[in-house]
Amino acid sequence: MKEAVKNRFLRYVGYDTQSDDSSQTFPSTDKQLVLLRLLRDELAEMGLTDASIDKNGYVMATLPANNGKSGPAVGFIAHVDTSPDMPGNDIKARIVENWDGEDIILNSELGIVLSPADFPEMKQYRGQNLIVTDGTTLLGADDKAGVAEIMTAVEYLVNHPEIKHGPIKIGFTPDEEIGRGVDYFDVQRFGADWAYTLDGGEIGELEFENFNAAGAKITIQGKNIHPGYAKGKMQNALLMAMEFNALLPVFDRPEFTQDYEGFFHLVKMEGSVEKSSIQYIIRDHDRELFEKRKEIMQQCAGFMNQRYGEGSFVLDMKDQYYNMREKVEPEYHIVETARKAMEAVGVEPKIKPIRGGTDGSRLSYMGLLCPNIFAGGHNFHGKHEFVPVESMEKATQVILKIIELNA
Repeated sequence: MKEAVKNRFLRYVGYDTQSDDSSQTFPSTDKQLVLLRLLRDELAEMGLTDASIDKNGYVMATLPANNGKSGPAVGFIAHVDTSPDMPGNDIKARIVENWDGEDIILNSELGIVLSPADFPEMKQYRGQNLIVTDGTTLLGADDKAGVAEIMTAVEYLVNHPEIKHGPIKIGFTPDEEIGRGVDYFDVQRFGADWAYTLDGGEIGELEFENFNAAGAKITIQGKNIHPGYAKGKMQNALLMAMEFNALLPVFDRPEFTQDYEGFFHLVKMEGSVEKSSIQYIIRDHDRELFEKRKEIMQQCAGFMNQRYGEGSFVLDMKDQYYNMREKVEPEYHIVETARKAMEAVGVEPKIKPIRGGTDGSRLSYMGLLCPNIFAGGHNFHGKHEFVPVESMEKATQVILKIIELNA
C-alpha cells in the first residue's frame, strides 16, 4: 500500500492543475480537466461503471456495496487544483529516504533549504521518507495527497473483495484553492449520506469546525489635484486607504492570533491618488463575533464617509462560508467514526478547529455533512511543502477503516 500511494501521488503531481482566481470560467483552468478526466478513466478501469465527469469537471463514482445489506453511503472527496500562490508546473518531486533529521537542501544553486530549525514539526518524521520539491515550485500535496489516498483505497477494495463494505461514493473537484470548489457540486447526484474531505494537514488531524468567513472590498474615491496646488483640495485615496486600515484593531490580524481567535486580514491594496481599493478577509469561529466583525467594517466605512464625504468609501462585503460545527455536531457520530478509525490503525487523533475553510464546510451547509481528515502534507502553497510517504499510507488505512466501521 505504501508503494501504491507513493507512486500514484508522484504521478498525479506531474499534472499542472493550478487554478486561477482571475478566471471567469468553471473550472477556472482547462488544465485541471486533464487530471480530472484521467481520474474518471482510472475509476472506470477499476470497475466503477458509473464513473463520470460532468460539464463543470466534477468526477463522481460509486463502489457498490458487497455486504449483502443496505447501509449508509459514505463519501470521500478531494480537490485536484493547486494554489495560484506558487508555480505548480514542472514539479520536480524527489524522495528523501530515511530522513536523518538534518537540513534538506532543496536547491543548492538558489540556497533553498528545508530545515527543522525553521519547521520544528519535521522532527516527528525522522527516519521516514519525505517527498519534497526542488525549491522552485509547490509540491501539490494539497490536495493530490488526498486524491492519491482515496484512489489507492478504492483500488485496494476492488482487489480485495473479501473485505465487506457498504456503498462508497467518490468525488473529485476543481477550484477549491480559489474558493469555488463546490459552487456547482450536485449533492443529490453524489448520493452520500455523509462524507469526508481528505484535505487536512499533518498526520492525525481531524476537523469538524472552521471559521465563519466573509470577504470585503472597499473602493475609495479620492481627488487628484496637482501637488503644487493641492492644499485644501487633494484627497489622496492611497492615504485614505491607509487611514481606513488604521481604524481596525491592530492585534486582530493573523500574525497575532491563534486557535479560536478571529481576525481581519488585508490581502490586497492597489490604486492611485485618484482611486484605490483594499480587500480583506474576515474570519471568526464564533458566529456572534463574526457578525460583530462585519459591523466594525461597516462602522469604519461609515466613519470615513463622514470624514471625506458620502460615497468616498464604498464597501462590498459578502459572506463566503460558515462554521460547519453547527451542522456536524448534532451528528457527531461521523466524527467519532473517524476518530475510532485513526486509533485502530495506530494514529493519534488531533481534533482541532481549522483556521481556514474547506469544501467540507460549504458542503455541510448544502446538505452533505463533511468533516475533514488529514492528507499528511505540510507547508502547503509554498516551496517548502513536503509530505511523508508514511502519513499518506496511514491516511489510506484510515479511509479503509472508516469504510469497515460503517459496513
